[in-house]
Amino acid sequence: MRSFKHINARTVDEACALLREYKGKAMLNAGGTDLLSTLKGEFLSNYPEAVINIKTIPGLDDIREDSKGLRIGALTTLSNIAGSSVVKEKYKVLAEAAYAVATPQIRNMATLAGNLCQEVRCWYYRYPHAIGGRLLCWRKGSGPCLAVSGDNRYHAILGGKGCFAVSPSDTAVALTALNAVMKIAGARKNRIVPVKDFFTTLGNVLQPGEIVTEIQIPKPLDEAKQTFLKLTLRRPVDFAIVSVASVISLENGICKDASIALGAVAPMPIKVLKAERIIKGKPLESRTAEEAAEAAVVGAKPLSMNAYKIEETKVLVRRAILQSSS
Repeated sequence: MRSFKHINARTVDEACALLREYKGKAMLNAGGTDLLSTLKGEFLSNYPEAVINIKTIPGLDDIREDSKGLRIGALTTLSNIAGSSVVKEKYKVLAEAAYAVATPQIRNMATLAGNLCQEVRCWYYRYPHAIGGRLLCWRKGSGPCLAVSGDNRYHAILGGKGCFAVSPSDTAVALTALNAVMKIAGARKNRIVPVKDFFTTLGNVLQPGEIVTEIQIPKPLDEAKQTFLKLTLRRPVDFAIVSVASVISLENGICKDASIALGAVAPMPIKVLKAERIIKGKPLESRTAEEAAEAAVVGAKPLSMNAYKIEETKVLVRRAILQSSS
């Protein structure tokens, strides 16, 4: 690991000012679970001159409920989210997603905003500099996406344009299904961005000098059934191959409302609106769930080694819908 300047920020404004001062040559440190591997691997083209520690900013690690819903500070750890009684009771899909991340040791350190903002896990993008030199690719601003003609078994089947690395965040999928938004602080004023719109093909919408300070979740209907399902090679420590989050409300056995999101199949969490429309106004039976599962993968364009993700996605969507009927 190379040397860098370490700065403890005391306020959000100070952290934003430091990011602007270093003009793209500084990185934020919250839990550090992704940052340290990034620095050690030296796979990024521009090594930071400074690391700004934001754990020293008070008030960004709480969970607060009000009449409108839930507010979670950006520095709240995944273990605190997974163990929170209010999250487990009323925002169950988020508690399950947070608990599905990695190991207890990592969840004790990793923060919610860090999980949302982490770097992708594409092995070409993360190829260590010490092993023959870092690899350039579309995401790094030079060259094609190496996964297209290479080993792409875990890459995107939906939404890939230029880069086919998938978003690795489990909590992003749950928050998308919950219609959550993110509060972002910057130089001029705070802004609110829906979680589903936060991600882009090559990263996220954060501008220079901006940081995430809070995640806001509207209160779901009391009768909503919430489910998070995740397919991995090794349970429970691996990143998702496919994941599904659903928030489905029933009235007299009929689907009144539905929100379904997919993870690990695209560069961002995907809301499957066609699948939602299919089950609304209908009982959640096997045939309806099968139709919705088929609709969830309409437009999928698999690469040479990941067509299996289509079937796995359909299985998880169907299972999430049917679990909501009980």
